[in-house]
Amino acid sequence: MPVTRDEMIATVKKIVGLGKEQRHEEVFAAYHQLFADPGFPELAASDQRKALELMVLSKNQPSPKPPSYLEAHRAALGPLTELVSRDGEPSDHELLGVCHLRLGNEMAASNIFKAGLKIERERGNSATDLCGRLMNRVSAI
Repeated sequence: MPVTRDEMIATVKKIVGLGKEQRHEEVFAAYHQLFADPGFPELAASDQRKALELMVLSKNQPSPKPPSYLEAHRAALGPLTELVSRDGEPSDHELLGVCHLRLGNEMAASNIFKAGLKIERERGNSATDLCGRLMNRVSAI
């Protein structure tokens, strides 16, 4: 059964609440369930990106990482790979690369960051924040 936009918003609100309570295992279990749902890829790309960004680019990474942390990031790979393949947006490359980094796949992350950086530069956007972040991510690996 496809996830509706309203269901996704409700799930994300629940996740944010769990995060505020420092219930990290439940946070990442809920992200895993959302991203693994067969209906998630049917949502608008912009809605998928918002949910994926919340997890992947979160500044508050738990320590230690709960077991569900890796499972959630693995579940995000499918939708992110599809967004990169379908839309080719450099910002999607950043998300996919960070996800690979979190999973310990540095070579894949580096290649993905470089591909996104190339696209961003070809678009004449070499002075954007995104271009700067991608350059920093490449140099950090």
